[in-house]
Amino acid sequence: MPEENNQNNQEISWEVPEYRKPARGKGWYFIAGLLAIIFLGYSLLIQNFLFAILIILAVIVVMLNEGREAIKVQVQLTPEGIKIGRNFYDYDGLENFSIIYKPDDGVKNLYFEFNNSLKQRLSINLEDRNPVKIRSFLSHYLEEDTDRSNPPLSEKLADLFKL
Repeated sequence: MPEENNQNNQEISWEVPEYRKPARGKGWYFIAGLLAIIFLGYSLLIQNFLFAILIILAVIVVMLNEGREAIKVQVQLTPEGIKIGRNFYDYDGLENFSIIYKPDDGVKNLYFEFNNSLKQRLSINLEDRNPVKIRSFLSHYLEEDTDRSNPPLSEKLADLFKL
């Protein structure tokens, strides 16, 4: 059950799954397996053994993660920064935030961009949190990127291919 600490609006917290686990049918596994075999055969044909090893490792990672359920981690927005599970992100290391809230499309996400462009964007599912309260809280510490109105292309592709 999500919790919100309203004492002087000092912290907002809720739980999210550690990662998104898309629903995959038998057809997805058949196509993925077929592609893996084709790419593996091609890599051996052109004698690119590093590519063959990468394909084998990717298959192993998918198989190992398939049987594992995503654990719930605590997200805490505090005056000092953002804590997600054991990780802490200070506001000084973040450039801005944006909220994309389109429940009809199944999109309820909070995004953080890092000052360091080499770091990947941080995406957090809002679950059933009130985006207005989160926006109000974060606006005291970070600038909001109001230009972002849709999820990033990388997330759309990941959803499309069920990755």
